[in-house]
Amino acid sequence: MRLPARASAAALSAATALTLATACGMLPDDAPDTTAPYARLTAPEVVNKALAATRAARSVRMTVEAASPEGPVEAFVATDIRGECTVTLSMGAAGTMELVRTGGTVRTRSDAAMLRSASTAPAENLAGHWVSPTVADRHAKLAERYCDRETFLGRLAPKTGTARKGPTAAAGSGTPALTVTGGSRDGRWAADVATEGRPFLLRLRLPRGGTGGGTAPVTVELSAFDKPFKVKNPKP
Repeated sequence: MRLPARASAAALSAATALTLATACGMLPDDAPDTTAPYARLTAPEVVNKALAATRAARSVRMTVEAASPEGPVEAFVATDIRGECTVTLSMGAAGTMELVRTGGTVRTRSDAAMLRSASTAPAENLAGHWVSPTVADRHAKLAERYCDRETFLGRLAPKTGTARKGPTAAAGSGTPALTVTGGSRDGRWAADVATEGRPFLLRLRLPRGGTGGGTAPVTVELSAFDKPFKVKNPKP
């Protein structure tokens, strides 16, 4: 049975459009996502929207996992847009440090292992005590650097042009999220963007470099957006 001429022309037009879309690289990465709320946004637009929302949050908590020559790095951070911040930083065998920043004043409290790795003497006299860190205290510099969410968001921002949409699934927090991936000269990156509520970044995986001098990838889990917290200035 022969198809009517109009039906044949329509089929030919659809096939031509599909061929052109494929040739231009529009399928599947550049095609609009069919999952709300980002159906009409490109992947770079989704990431830029997430960056704006995360930067605007009044407060956020972050769990950072990285690596350094001294061992695995893990940091638990609570920070707000006023600059108030608390950090618990662990660096494998190098030890553990707590940092509090409030009202522009920074205090740190380290265990003996951290003090020894920082060549601070006498370690036995300072361990467990709150002190004002010295300019040469590289561990305190790293901990305070984590107080600024831009330490991580600023590394993602220049890479948004490489973004491609991935699957939609629940992030580590259990919140539904859209995974967006991309790459640059220093490696691949990935970001999970919340698909419920505001488009916050829930998880960020950055390639090597740029954090504390390390060369391993960095993973940042973000949560508790806009939830206030209190910071008390510890007494020395």
